[in-house]
Amino acid sequence: MLRRILALTLKEFIVILKNKKSRMVLIIPPIAQIIVFGYAATFDLKDVGVAIYNEDRGEVSRDVIARFQGARVFKIIRWIQSDGEIAPILNEKKVLMVLHFHEDFSKDILRGKSGNLQIILDGRNSNTALIALSYCRQIISDFNRAFSKRFRGVLPPARLKVRAWFNRTLNSHWFIIPGIVALLTIVVTLEVTALSVAKEREAGTFDQLLVTPMTPLEILVGKSLPGLIIGILEGTFIILMTCFWFEIPLKGSLLVLYSGLFVFLLSAIGIGLMISSISLTQQQGLMGAFMFLVPAVVLSGFATPIANMPEFVQRLTLLNPMRYFLVIVRSVFLQGAGFDILWTQYIPMFVIGIISLVVAAALFRKRMY
Repeated sequence: MLRRILALTLKEFIVILKNKKSRMVLIIPPIAQIIVFGYAATFDLKDVGVAIYNEDRGEVSRDVIARFQGARVFKIIRWIQSDGEIAPILNEKKVLMVLHFHEDFSKDILRGKSGNLQIILDGRNSNTALIALSYCRQIISDFNRAFSKRFRGVLPPARLKVRAWFNRTLNSHWFIIPGIVALLTIVVTLEVTALSVAKEREAGTFDQLLVTPMTPLEILVGKSLPGLIIGILEGTFIILMTCFWFEIPLKGSLLVLYSGLFVFLLSAIGIGLMISSISLTQQQGLMGAFMFLVPAVVLSGFATPIANMPEFVQRLTLLNPMRYFLVIVRSVFLQGAGFDILWTQYIPMFVIGIISLVVAAALFRKRMY
């Protein structure tokens, strides 16, 4: 039995590696995507375009503007002189926001009153606008503390001190890049397994497989092993890139991480074999894998928090194995979490994997007979 399974596994590897397109799928997309996600996918802002409309010209407004000029987040693009210039510069997306200092801004502050500083944001990209607004509030808060200490000799009665656990600099790369381990691993594994049986049918070799002395279970295991091995190799490559290229610390145990990766791949292989078992051609297999991947990524919490989704959608995410592995990989990398904390994430993935493999076996047996 073992010899037959290993022979089929070897045959699958030979077919994959001899095919130029298959080699390209296994090598090029993971490298390209880890680079693209690693450098381009970020929630941090840098060089945000700002226009200054200063009707005040006083010392205090110049101090505030200097703080915005010194912040790496903002870049002053334009100095405008009238209200009529605000709408065009925002409509044409030349800047994200306009800082409008009213004419008595400095006088009011020096008299102990509140100065009027208006921030006009381009709200078409609400996420970016909210992040930029948060940076603005931080700059103004720092200015208020410095001004209070300089001119009144006392600090505000309440001081806000922020300390971030697990990600001290709040670098969004530390959140995004570990999640790529789950994203790219499931993409490659699904592509390999979703095409395995469909490729046999399309090439006309499926009938030859049926006349071998192998049982349906042995064929299923032989079809699963290449996906498992390739998935582990791809996951290892991405983990190494995450640690050594992007310099994101791995605080937890490799045993915890690879245990989660193994169970995650088990569920991905089961889903891929289900798709492959009902597909008659490779095109149908690819379409089936794509139809699963898109909602799986959206409903995984990779980019948007699951807690922000409607309650019905949150329940739907419980069927998604990627949801659980994302928690594992991010917790191991950033928190150093162990089995005692993450065991609740392993069990649902394991259940999904077993059920999907059983269904795939049933579909495969039905197709054979």
